[in-house]
Amino acid sequence: MYKAVIFDLDGVLVNLPDGHYEALNKALGLFGAHIEKNEHYEYFNGLPTRKKIEELERQGRLPAGLKETINSIKQKYTKELIARYCPPDYSKLILATHLKNKNYLLGCCSNSVKDTIKLVLESSELLDFFDVIIGNDEVTNPKPHPEIYLRAFEQLGVKPHECIIVEDAHYGVEAAKASGATVYEVRNSEDVNLTLFEKLLSL
Repeated sequence: MYKAVIFDLDGVLVNLPDGHYEALNKALGLFGAHIEKNEHYEYFNGLPTRKKIEELERQGRLPAGLKETINSIKQKYTKELIARYCPPDYSKLILATHLKNKNYLLGCCSNSVKDTIKLVLESSELLDFFDVIIGNDEVTNPKPHPEIYLRAFEQLGVKPHECIIVEDAHYGVEAAKASGATVYEVRNSEDVNLTLFEKLLSL
């Protein structure tokens, strides 16, 4: 019997991957670097910003030693884009309301930092639905490692088999499967609605 549903954020609850791409390239552009859109979605999407920067350094597309500077600039740009990319989505509000009315615990686990997650959820009017919110700055090993989900299980007081995780990006799906929970893999945020949970909610 399921007791909890945990959602990834970007590409699941909100359509922010494009916002992350825009903010990261704006920050990288200050240092003469750029990521193509197809490259971002095929390889970088779902990774924490610091991991993206480390990979660019490894490829020789950025000089070493800029990780924290670029990460800080990118976070600033992301926060400026939240209102545009994350308006309230009634399909998500209706879904969250139904899940809470069925007494499911709700969590949000993202490779974004917690402050950004909370700003996004607040902008989309979803913040108050969540019992647990965990960002990549609260774990030692971000996705694709399952640590963030294992920590969520502990905080929610549930076992892996009592939980459903909703993920889109490859790294998130890998982390979710490794956690031992049931995984609902979606293409993007448009897939996340009442229909996805039809059986669970007995609609």
